[in-house]
Amino acid sequence: MSKDKYNLKKDVSIHWFRHGLRLYDNPALLAALENCEQFYAIFIFDGEVAGTKTAAYPRMSFLIECLHDLNKQLKEKGGQLYVFRGDPVETFTNLFKEWGVTKLTFEVDPEPIWNERDNKVKALCEKKNVKWEEYHGHTLWNPNEVIENNGGSPPLTFKLFTQTSELVGLPPRPRSYPDFSKVKMEVSNNDSNRFFVPTCEGLGVFPETEHQKNPLNHYIGGEVRGRKLLETRMKVESVAYESGYCMPNQYKPDLLGPPLSLSPHLRFGSISVREFYWRLRDTYSEIYPGKDAPVSLTAMLIWREYFYTMSVNNIKFNQMVDNPVCLNIKWYKNQEQLDKWTNGQTGFPWIDACMNQLRTEGWIHHVGRHMVACFLTRGDLWISWEDGLKVFDKYLIDADWSVCAGNWMWVSSSAFEKMLQCPKCFSPGMYGRRMDPTGEYIRRYVPELGKMSLNYIFEPWKAPLEVQEKAGCVIGKDYPPPMVNHREASQRNQKLMEEAKNMLMNKKNNHCCPSDEKEVRDFVWLPDHTPAGSVCSGDTLCGGIESL
Repeated sequence: MSKDKYNLKKDVSIHWFRHGLRLYDNPALLAALENCEQFYAIFIFDGEVAGTKTAAYPRMSFLIECLHDLNKQLKEKGGQLYVFRGDPVETFTNLFKEWGVTKLTFEVDPEPIWNERDNKVKALCEKKNVKWEEYHGHTLWNPNEVIENNGGSPPLTFKLFTQTSELVGLPPRPRSYPDFSKVKMEVSNNDSNRFFVPTCEGLGVFPETEHQKNPLNHYIGGEVRGRKLLETRMKVESVAYESGYCMPNQYKPDLLGPPLSLSPHLRFGSISVREFYWRLRDTYSEIYPGKDAPVSLTAMLIWREYFYTMSVNNIKFNQMVDNPVCLNIKWYKNQEQLDKWTNGQTGFPWIDACMNQLRTEGWIHHVGRHMVACFLTRGDLWISWEDGLKVFDKYLIDADWSVCAGNWMWVSSSAFEKMLQCPKCFSPGMYGRRMDPTGEYIRRYVPELGKMSLNYIFEPWKAPLEVQEKAGCVIGKDYPPPMVNHREASQRNQKLMEEAKNMLMNKKNNHCCPSDEKEVRDFVWLPDHTPAGSVCSGDTLCGGIESL
């Protein structure tokens, strides 16, 4: 008996990679392979995908490495990654016809900036009678499900978020690797130049310096490299659990060692956040059978989740004006000071070391991020967090739209912090001395100070002239003097905060704030106490911390 034309049509699936640049635990990819005869994997450079619109060389390089890794893995399975440039709707219009596509799958991009793009593609699928399916994989939970369980609005505090997420239940465990053995995948040999992975330069993104092109610490993108890093990271975590503590890089962060953070891979999805979450919990359970895992075990992942949930229905989340969760503060506009901060020319060595590392490597440890953000905003310069966000959004490998903005609002006391009730501002000298007690971090990233003695390397302007000359670094000649007097600037900013607070107190603000002091301390990587019995703060050395 004859079949109609529709039933004769074979099942052809496309999986559209955007974030989620991995094979393992990729629900949307697995769905594409179900009941499929012909399979294609594609990536589209549309000028904005995965943060490419604002990316400088470090982040773009990481993305390109992720795509090369995907392509290599797919070739080992008999296929390839088809890479296109242009508008997604135009691209899919052509591919649906050329390849006879019946199904399109993709991972949900939960941030609202991607809604318009995805809605246009969904509408095209409906018009062309192509089935589309989207799956959550970039976050632990579906952010909308968390919001629904909180009565239809996002939880305004981190503590409330954790309580609400408990109602949703534990995140799903990671799924398996896909099986490509039952599908046909074509490799385009004759038209390979049409689908190749481009270079950064081919996309118009060039290294600004030789150090940026060949950084001292190089985060390499791709799932294969990410999985190796995951195994290294879990060994470090396991040793910490056995020693009785979590978050081993919190109190004594390794600023000089090889890359250990998984956040760049989580940002691009070359590692599954669900896999990392469950590896942390399962490792802890193996060491402490039957014992409940402490919240701090996965706290940084939950903070990431919190910011995604707060932004999911807020298209203004990355700006101050018209952002319902952000306080409107009258920040200064000072391009000269902003440029000095951006280019590592503040005259405060630890600040400059962090900013130099950011521009060359696309990375700073979170303790450094908090310090430079505080310095730019409420600590010293009183410049808007939006200006700092733009710099981070350009250079940071792991900068994404929601988490990066959330962190900046938090540190600047614009949101997620008690209304302008921050603790004492971080001292650029003292905080740097606590995090970099040997001064080697400064010597690496501010080479002008390479021969300065430890006594003066954090505040070199205090060194006698003969000491400066012996070190080959005269302040004002070889290295800039401090651009502000920290004590005076911080006192001025305290008054500005008080003025802003008094002005805002009588207004109705849907303002997010911490649940308690411990939450504040955990966020800025300050331990509750030291072995010496003191409370550790951002402007002291925290005696006894070296034995933690």
